[in-house]
Amino acid sequence: MQANRREFIKVSLGGIGVGFLSSTSVGGAGGGGSNRHGKNVLFIIVEDLKNVMGCYGNPLVRTPNLDRLARRGLIFDRAYCQYPVCNPSRSSFLTGLRPDTTRILDNRVPWNTHVGDQTTLPRLFRDNGYTTIGMGKIFHGRKGHDDHEAWDVNLDFAQTPTGKCGESRNMTDGRIKWCRWLAAEGTDEDQPDGQMAARAVELLKQRRDKPSFMALGFHKPHDPFEAPKKYFDMYPLESLMPPVMPGNRSPKEPYMIGSSWAAVFQEFSLQDQREFLRSYYAGVSFTDAQIGKVLDEMDRQDLWKDTIVLFVGDHGYNLGEYDWWNKAVLMEDSARVPMIIVAEGETRANVRCDQFVELVDLYPTLADLCGLKPPANLEGVSFRPLLGEPDRPWKKAAFTQVQRGAISGRSVRTKRWRYNEWTRSGEVLAAELFDHASDPQEYRNLADMDDFKTTRAELSQLLKTGHDQLHRSEHGS
Repeated sequence: MQANRREFIKVSLGGIGVGFLSSTSVGGAGGGGSNRHGKNVLFIIVEDLKNVMGCYGNPLVRTPNLDRLARRGLIFDRAYCQYPVCNPSRSSFLTGLRPDTTRILDNRVPWNTHVGDQTTLPRLFRDNGYTTIGMGKIFHGRKGHDDHEAWDVNLDFAQTPTGKCGESRNMTDGRIKWCRWLAAEGTDEDQPDGQMAARAVELLKQRRDKPSFMALGFHKPHDPFEAPKKYFDMYPLESLMPPVMPGNRSPKEPYMIGSSWAAVFQEFSLQDQREFLRSYYAGVSFTDAQIGKVLDEMDRQDLWKDTIVLFVGDHGYNLGEYDWWNKAVLMEDSARVPMIIVAEGETRANVRCDQFVELVDLYPTLADLCGLKPPANLEGVSFRPLLGEPDRPWKKAAFTQVQRGAISGRSVRTKRWRYNEWTRSGEVLAAELFDHASDPQEYRNLADMDDFKTTRAELSQLLKTGHDQLHRSEHGS
């Protein structure tokens, strides 16, 4: 385990307690700016997680703990990321700004390069008297990417030597370094995510005199696909089948994938595809088990009535759709994310919401729920009204984008349509239009058909007018 200096001083030397406030906590003398009455926040972020859990209708992938979390609260069926890559997505939802504003369009540039001292989501809570605890991957990496002023406790973890051993294979014969799996020896706690869950449980046991904001950033199912062997054993290879592409699907636009990895994936055998699915599913079930340990402690300490629990994936993932085994595409599987929220007094048990929400909305929503005043420049909108009334009219669309060098890809998703537009210096190079009423897998591109000219023009205009005008018209702001 690696701990930064703030963690050492405040935890090892007993400077503060770092557990959760509960109704049974004994109040103590509060420091300057302390908030002794707000609810705790447990913010769970999972890397590369698409909607494959049981609560999203998949009977194959074993996620009993996320399924029980969904039964306890509100599950969103139409949640979308703003950029289907780790750093751009996290830079967006942790600042409350869209990628056009953050200008973070890859995994190399730190979140604050162009927005300066924008108050991030965890820093807002720290500035308002919360104890802030960050573990695992919240921002994209630590060297130069984290917001170190946001955390009272900031922890990362590493595999043990035992956790690095086991049966393994690179599914591309080494051509793509990350594309490998490891059915690891040892226990859950020989892996970073297992260690993080154990530490989170320890911290939840502590009592304190002011509320906490705890963010847990689980790495798996992100590559490399490493998890204890028992999770691989849950998925016999012969039971797994990749998606079947229709023979009459439209040709892919040249910008859809934008990666040389696509040629390597084209050579995947059925065995390779099955191993990829098994590896990804093993990571999902492994992370589900770790989240279950945290939820169990929430039960034991009776923390639900005092804690807002928000679970999200940072973006989706493709598992063979369009012959693509990764993310970073403007299609449903990459852009759509799982999202579940439980907030006593706000949500009801086992309810689904079919309205559009976006990850950029997380910041204003958590601030709203906790009575905090966020920065005035946030570009999302609080979806708190949906928690109690999930069928009320809301956003008409969600927006996602990617970058292919000088070529920009922008997507708008409405309840019936997905429209993608590829431009360079303002010139439209290609477009994709998919009708989810008849083609939910997005295989039939209608953009150049005469019958859909009007629809294409309307959606293209929506991309140009953008989310700001959409929000003003719908919410009166």
